[in-house]
Amino acid sequence: MKPLSLRARLTLWYAGVLVAILAVVSALSYSVLRWSLLQQVDASLGAVAQIVRETDERGAGGSEVERAIRELLGPGFSDQFFQFLDPEGRSRFRSGSPHPGSLPLSLEARLNAAHGRQTIETLEDPANGPLRVLTVPVQRAGRSVEIIQVAAPLARTRSALSRYLTTLLALVPVAVGLAAAGGAVIAGRALQPVREMSRAARQITAEDLGRRLARRGADDEIDHLADTLNAMLAGLEAAFAQSRRFSADAAHELRTPLTALKGEMEVALRAARSPEEYRRVLASSLEEVEHLIHLAEDLLIFSRSAPGLRAPTAPVDLEPLLLEALETGARRAQSAGVTMRADTFEPATVLGEAGALRRAVLNLVDNAIKYTPAGGKV
Repeated sequence: MKPLSLRARLTLWYAGVLVAILAVVSALSYSVLRWSLLQQVDASLGAVAQIVRETDERGAGGSEVERAIRELLGPGFSDQFFQFLDPEGRSRFRSGSPHPGSLPLSLEARLNAAHGRQTIETLEDPANGPLRVLTVPVQRAGRSVEIIQVAAPLARTRSALSRYLTTLLALVPVAVGLAAAGGAVIAGRALQPVREMSRAARQITAEDLGRRLARRGADDEIDHLADTLNAMLAGLEAAFAQSRRFSADAAHELRTPLTALKGEMEVALRAARSPEEYRRVLASSLEEVEHLIHLAEDLLIFSRSAPGLRAPTAPVDLEPLLLEALETGARRAQSAGVTMRADTFEPATVLGEAGALRRAVLNLVDNAIKYTPAGGKV
């Protein structure tokens, strides 16, 4: 399966986060709307209960209370009804139309009424459906003498909540789809500089390492990436330049001893020579071979060394290293007609890489012999 592009992953992440946010916001808004609608119903029930109680305290009968409330509230009382109960919970009067039947009295509401506390709750009534019921006790002389219940059906409230939920379920997918499309466009525009940088980087070859990636000047993450890649290109350019210089120098150094070696062998083969002459040619050839070995060692170490890394170091005794270099140099000096002399030196130990130090000393000795004319002293 082909992996998703960065643009697609960013779009999916954006859409996923948006879905989570919309789900939380929708749930909160639904809960707030439900609480607000119930608060409105509760406030209306409380107002009706207060009117019922005040009218009842003036000695009006149940029918007169109902008539007075309808005259006072008009259409506002059309979906509400009330009833009077005795302290034992038996119905004494209930408003008739449009909700016949007694209101349910829960055990909790009855116990609260016995202690003089009102109760508001949501009950399921088989005849009238879900009801919001307010139960208010009426006390005289410290004891409960009557219970007033006011109720309103929650059908309209639940219908409003259902419509709101349906609207949310219809709009959220549309919003997510539009947001995902917008997120894809935004992600594409945000990644455009990266695509341009990628195209520019692909055009840079080993022969064109001097080119650099352009900065936008915004000093943002894209510019920081360009700076990092440019620094890498600069390092590669320096490494390639160093490699070319070393290869050129090595080729030059290799050509000189090889040419000399070839010339000496050609001269030796042109005519019969005495053993002493052959010995001289072989000694000179040996010197050139040793020089070639030194160059080959340098090339091998260079090829194995990682750019920017130092070789491991350790304490190195210089005495055997110098003696070896002097022994090797003495043979070359003799064949070159150069006198070589070594003064006494004190033993010393340095921290370094033994092979590199040996090659450095041998190179110094070789150069001294090479650039000293015949009959000179080193």
